[in-house]
Amino acid sequence: MVTRRVRTAAKEARWPSGCMSPGGRTRCNRDRILAVAREALAASGDASLNSIAKQAGVGPGTLYRHFPSRTGIVLAVYPRDVQQLVDAAPALLKEHPPSAALRLWFDRLAHYGRIKHGLAGALHAATSDGLAGETYGPVIGAIALLLRACEEDGSVRPGLDPDEILLLLGFLCRIDNSPDWAVHEDRLLDIVLDGLQARAPAAGRPAK
Repeated sequence: MVTRRVRTAAKEARWPSGCMSPGGRTRCNRDRILAVAREALAASGDASLNSIAKQAGVGPGTLYRHFPSRTGIVLAVYPRDVQQLVDAAPALLKEHPPSAALRLWFDRLAHYGRIKHGLAGALHAATSDGLAGETYGPVIGAIALLLRACEEDGSVRPGLDPDEILLLLGFLCRIDNSPDWAVHEDRLLDIVLDGLQARAPAAGRPAK
């Protein structure tokens, strides 16, 4: 009888009252995984899923049931940041010419890629992980909005694919942490934007 009470007390210490039911335990597992992942990713973008599971006190199988991929857990940790990124597109277009708004949005994506470990890479990988409708879709919608405004004022070439633009911006998650990373980032974004500009075709090259 005493042993049973001890086991029950230990169980309740591990699981708050709201987590004792199967559904409650599932929810609490997910919340605990996200809390640990948030701290782990803030410390290092290289934190492994297995280390997160261990710190959260759950098995790897439990973690993978909630988050089948690294992309999924990273985007679940940063939903507010992704939404802010999406909301920035129409706000920037209200305040700036389309081409300037596009550059500022790219800068913001780069900024999130720097301060939110793994976010830029996760957005880059989201479509292959089956998260297109959940997170990737709204981000692509923001890029499409910016490109459409730029196309209408003639500052970018017509027919640009938002998916390809995000794929192109995958370099943002690969810039190393050297002291002059900001210089590299600005130079690379200049190259990207220069390639998007509307211009007459080069001599001897047919128009597309």
